[in-house]
Amino acid sequence: MNTSLIDLDRAHLVHPVASYRGHEQQGVRVLVSGSGATVTDSTGHQLVDGFAGLWCVNAGYGHDSIVEAATRQLRTLPYATGYFGLGSEPAIRFAAELAERAPGDLNHVYFCLGGSDAVDSTIRFIRYYWNVRGQPQKDQFISVEQGYHGASTMGAGLTALPAFHAGFSVPFAWQHKIPSHYVYRNPVGTDPQAIIAASVADLRRKVAELGGPERVAAFYAEPIQGSGGVLVPPDGWMKAMRAVCRELDILFVADEVITGFGRTGPLFACSEDDVVPDFLTVAKGLTSGYVPMGAVFMSDHVYQTLADGAGASVVGHGHTYSAHPVSAAVGLEVLRLYENGLLDNGRKAGARLMEGLMSLKDHPLVGDVRGRGMLAAVELVVDKQKKTRLPAAAQPARRIFDRAWNNGLVIRAFADGVLGYAPPLCCTDSDIDAILQRTKLTLDQTLADPDVRAALA
Repeated sequence: MNTSLIDLDRAHLVHPVASYRGHEQQGVRVLVSGSGATVTDSTGHQLVDGFAGLWCVNAGYGHDSIVEAATRQLRTLPYATGYFGLGSEPAIRFAAELAERAPGDLNHVYFCLGGSDAVDSTIRFIRYYWNVRGQPQKDQFISVEQGYHGASTMGAGLTALPAFHAGFSVPFAWQHKIPSHYVYRNPVGTDPQAIIAASVADLRRKVAELGGPERVAAFYAEPIQGSGGVLVPPDGWMKAMRAVCRELDILFVADEVITGFGRTGPLFACSEDDVVPDFLTVAKGLTSGYVPMGAVFMSDHVYQTLADGAGASVVGHGHTYSAHPVSAAVGLEVLRLYENGLLDNGRKAGARLMEGLMSLKDHPLVGDVRGRGMLAAVELVVDKQKKTRLPAAAQPARRIFDRAWNNGLVIRAFADGVLGYAPPLCCTDSDIDAILQRTKLTLDQTLADPDVRAALA
């Protein structure tokens, strides 16, 4: 059966963010089941999922209550449109529960299918906002290098990772970047206040370059840059950037697609950062990945501006599956699980994870360990003084992922030798210990690579 699945996959299934030829050659690894923090492949190989699928299965696998919530809703009302003034109870209740918990006055929720179309929706809402305010010239958007804001046609241009631009003719002329806060490799050094001051100056400089605040519509930032390598800003960075945007009348968008729903500790990382953005995007942990769903939170002033600006006309933005009743029913149950022990367990497990990863700092290959809660990274180098990355010849992404997999661990292995961690919040002590032991084994095996040893010498 497996051979035929591998062949069928090769012939027909287009994988996201993959080298198509490379994937054809390697063949698919088929996952068949999951329980807690563990997944099993079609050969019976069991692995601790140190990446929660794609930073999303925050609650862990195999919660019967989530399956029951979905099944009940499927039997009762499997679909309801939000068009024509219609709706469904789960979607209405879910929006209300989320608004009650969101920071500040983020009281209005637009549901979509995932993170990319949440970001895409913000672009449309922001353009509409400035148009109805009579300032159509505010049409320039700024994001942060190494940031990730999805792979939609417009969102991919706000994303600042080369693979998402190459060959796609993005970013667009109205999409701009400022340097990342990347503490480990920041040109101003590692002093938190110096890094914050540099980012604030970079943002002000970019705004001035674009013709001043009257030209700039919005600034996008992640509380922690996920796909850029789990880059954790200094405490106070988000708050400082928020303050500049408020002063310059630029809309501030917090992208919490990865950080939301317990990933860094609380339901929303912004509440830890003491920030209330104008827009906040979520997905992934929203339904713990059990079904697709994303959401855009709008602050009161944004919603009122859109509503007043449209008057009796429609705001012409929508999706067929917006506020899908089955996704909303799942989201409600996942939220209940978060608040009935999972968030607390995630905090405890996150502390154990961070402590364990920090203890690897003496390893000859470890240059940096960083993270917050159940979101962490280990950056590998061959020279700790010069912070020299692993040689490309060592194929860090491929080899480290394969090695960890064979050792019974799923992690994110970035091409630049960064290992990313985002385990489910349900992890037990033994799950965390297995992640740490298998990471150490993977590092030791990588240290034994002739090309890595040669680079070290």
